[in-house]
Amino acid sequence: MQKYLFKNIQLVNEGEIKTADILISGDRIEKIGAKIDTKSNVQEINGEGKFLLPGAIDDQVHFREPGFTHKANIYTESRAAVAGGVTSFMEMPNTIPNALTINLLEDKYTIAKQNSLANYSFFMGVSNDNADEALRVNDFKNDICGLKIFMGSSTGNMLVDNHSTLNRIFSESEILIATHCEDERIIKANYEAQQKTGEILTVKHHPIIRNDEACFESSLIAIQFAKKYNSRLHILHISTEKELQLFGNMLPLKDKKITAEVCVHHLHFTADDYEQLGYKIKCNPAIKAAHNKKALWEALLDDRLDLIATDHAPHLLSEKAPPYEKAHAGLPLVQHSIQLMLYYQSIGKISLEKIVQKMSHAVADCFQIKDRGYIREGYFADLVVANLNRPYRVSEENIYYKCGWSPLEGFNFPATIEQTMVNGNIVYENGRFNESYRGKRLSFNR
Repeated sequence: MQKYLFKNIQLVNEGEIKTADILISGDRIEKIGAKIDTKSNVQEINGEGKFLLPGAIDDQVHFREPGFTHKANIYTESRAAVAGGVTSFMEMPNTIPNALTINLLEDKYTIAKQNSLANYSFFMGVSNDNADEALRVNDFKNDICGLKIFMGSSTGNMLVDNHSTLNRIFSESEILIATHCEDERIIKANYEAQQKTGEILTVKHHPIIRNDEACFESSLIAIQFAKKYNSRLHILHISTEKELQLFGNMLPLKDKKITAEVCVHHLHFTADDYEQLGYKIKCNPAIKAAHNKKALWEALLDDRLDLIATDHAPHLLSEKAPPYEKAHAGLPLVQHSIQLMLYYQSIGKISLEKIVQKMSHAVADCFQIKDRGYIREGYFADLVVANLNRPYRVSEENIYYKCGWSPLEGFNFPATIEQTMVNGNIVYENGRFNESYRGKRLSFNR
């Protein structure tokens, strides 16, 4: 059994930073202490001047397998994830075929078991006509992260706009329901209005077509369903100031029945960035005017927004080209999410403790993930060593996504992810990967 001992490292965990030694035995954290004696069969890691974080858990990624493996797959994107300190992910059902049956969902778990360097879970998809099958997840509540409802258009047969189906899912689901909230009727009306102007549509029209109202109305409907049935609702990628009036911060996370997520690109980019980055940052929901970014940061810091994710959604650059209607929506982000937040920490926008809370602790609590998301004795050793004094520049040579590009290319981060440990195994270290190891299926305490 491999053992590691981190010595004199700055431990960032549960709202505090302290110097500690951490002993790892097998796949678990065995002991945390001010000073742990070195044993002969332990590999010692000098942590002086570095910070140890619990691995990030990304609750919203699109790794494109099966069906879109020309642009990404579970192996390549999990590899990029661990390079960025993301040790666990939850992947979306809009692959081809859509994950709309238990058997198709289990096919994805089989692929991940064989290929993922990170820990994994997969959402069961909901369509207008698969309610019976979708609700079978009630029998697997400890093994599946949740149900996913697209209340805005998506790949294949996944737009759910039938209120009978929504009533059934919200009233009968015993596990978390995650929603993509954009009102399809509002989007369609906005698109038709823009067409009537005779102006050629470009990416600058994207936040006008998929506007604040489309997001607000859809989120409001989801919340109304959840309140009617006391459902466990999690709204993904909040992108507007207007939606924030739907959320309060009075309850602790463990007592909330309705939670919300913000993604790193909505915290970083604004509509002003379309001029430079164009279709590279076209995504759904759209990146919008700067006042939304300001409001999202305020809501993240006062806990109206519960956690940070990426909605990692890679496409080939050739698929991101105009015209507007054909340019794919989505951008690759999972490799650089922690580093991006560490950049904001370096300029005083957010603390290290808050980053860990929003990217690790809160995700584990929100989804009731078993034995992960914290640095605690007995928990799985999913750990990240960050050097806050070692700058890192994003370049084509160090981008690990299969699509080969990043909207952050050329960005200079102040910090480097030096090591990532998944279940007690060092799977990434300074640009090198241990590809002999595979992650584990996440389990949930429900």
